[in-house]
Parts: sequence; structure tokens; C-alpha cells
Amino acid sequence: MLKKLNFFKKKQVEKYTQDVEDLQQSAEELCNELLSGKLAHLNIQNYRYNSAEAVSELGLDQEMVETLVNDYVAQIIKAILQFDEYMEKLQDSKDKEIALDYTLFRELAHKNLGVARNLRIKDAEVLLYELMKKDDLDYLLTCLEALKVCAVRLRPQCAYDTIKLIHVKNSL
Repeated sequence: MLKKLNFFKKKQVEKYTQDVEDLQQSAEELCNELLSGKLAHLNIQNYRYNSAEAVSELGLDQEMVETLVNDYVAQIIKAILQFDEYMEKLQDSKDKEIALDYTLFRELAHKNLGVARNLRIKDAEVLLYELMKKDDLDYLLTCLEALKVCAVRLRPQCAYDTIKLIHVKNSL
């Protein structure tokens, strides 16, 4: 079940991050597949982020918003590791027929939802809301996968740099 989130394992990192273009292309393909398939009901398959809304509504300059968006992408990619850990615990509880405690999982989704809302990143808002409200573990994994690839699609270079940094830290 958790094979979907093995994105950060060494072989997967090497496979998907030969360069930024490979990462971007893989993310774009998977994003289109998920958002027009299993997650089509969310109606975000044609969404493309435009920072103008955040600049206008937040009263920040374009450069500041771009910096914050890059920070968000790095935060989401790092959060995927935490989500993965929580999903493993939830799956273990389910396998042992123990009541599932979504508290930590939902708190992490809520934390990231606030950032996405502030920056007006609509696809992330929708996906993070789903992570906060749904209980189906397979569906949650699909939403996490979509969240990850949408973040990569949003800022491929930032995502690439963050994934490489995670890989280096994990190899120490």
C-alpha cells in the first residue's frame, strides 16, 4: 500500500531526479493521471497556480510571494515523509483491527492547509482539505501522491533541490 510514497527511497530518487526536466515531466504525467482519473471529482485537473492573486490579496511584492511559494514546496515535500510515517501507523492499526487515530495526520494536513490557503494555491487547498476529512487510507494515499506531484509541478527546481537534499541527509 505505501509503495506509492517510496519517492524518497534511493532508487526512486535516482530514477526520478536525473535532472529537473525528468522530475517535472514525471510529476506532470502523474498529476494529469491522478487528477483526471481517481481524483477527477475534485475538479482541479486544469488548475495552474498564478501568484498574482496572492500578490494582490496579501499586499506582498511578487518576489516575496515567489519565495514563500518555494518555501511551501519544500515544506510539502518534507511533510510527505511525515505523512508517510503516519500512514504506516494508521495501516498498522487497521491491520491489527485497532481504532484508527487520525489526529497527527490531520494536524499536519491542517498546518499545511493554512500555508496553501494563505498563498492561494487552490489545488493544494483541495487536496489538503481531503486529507483532513476523509478516512479511506487508499484514497488518502492517492491524495498524498497528488499533493506531492502538484508541488513538484508548481516549482520543479525547488522540489528537485529539496529531494536531493533529503537524499543527501538520509545517506549520512
